[in-house]
Amino acid sequence: MDKFNGQVVIITGAANGIGQGLAFAYAEKGASVVLADVDAEAGKKVAEEIKKQKGKAIFVQTDVRKQEAIVHLMKTAKDTYGKIDILVNNAGVSRWKSPFELTVEEWDDVLNTNLRSVFLCSREAAKYMRENSRGGSIVNMASTRALMSEPHSEAYAATKGGIVALTHALAVSFSDDRITVNAISPGWIETGDYNELRDIDHEQHPAKRVGKPEDIARACFYLSSKDNDFVNGVNLVVDGGMTRKMIYEH
Repeated sequence: MDKFNGQVVIITGAANGIGQGLAFAYAEKGASVVLADVDAEAGKKVAEEIKKQKGKAIFVQTDVRKQEAIVHLMKTAKDTYGKIDILVNNAGVSRWKSPFELTVEEWDDVLNTNLRSVFLCSREAAKYMRENSRGGSIVNMASTRALMSEPHSEAYAATKGGIVALTHALAVSFSDDRITVNAISPGWIETGDYNELRDIDHEQHPAKRVGKPEDIARACFYLSSKDNDFVNGVNLVVDGGMTRKMIYEH
């Protein structure tokens, strides 16, 4: 029996990138996957592809900036599959602009998409998870940019740092309901053509390669498995060792 057979997994931002990789990965492990994304065309295509591969999936168009859309997402998942076991808060956007040029509207959009949505999705999913005899699991997608930065990443970095803090706060708040809450901070995860990467792209990593979506999927499997319910409130950095590497210009 597959590890997640019979479990219901909701993944936000599931139409593209890491989220798409997670959707396929959980479906391959036997889970019923609820894909949420604002991109209806791409999201429906991913769900149909999963079903072609004999997996179980539905797509729910969701703008995670809107509370009513999140409430609808969770209710649809429960009505369709009868429960919610796992939530992966993966949806996110970025704005790489100088802090002198970033508008208040752009700042708010990044915070609402990346951070507020994690709180709202977690709260609404937990209302259903607490009905389960074994609770549930929430995995929040943070970033190594919560720990280190490049220029012009203020809004993105603020949201990812906020996700790390929100993760351990929710872990404590949801403990009586047997719901674990953990975060993953990916480094460079290539979602385009991996074969186009240069040698230097790989070699600069202590792991000697750039990451892949399946690296994040395996981390999600670990954190969302009931076998690992003693792991709670952590931020798991999956970056090939880059945040542990001193970099000097010579």
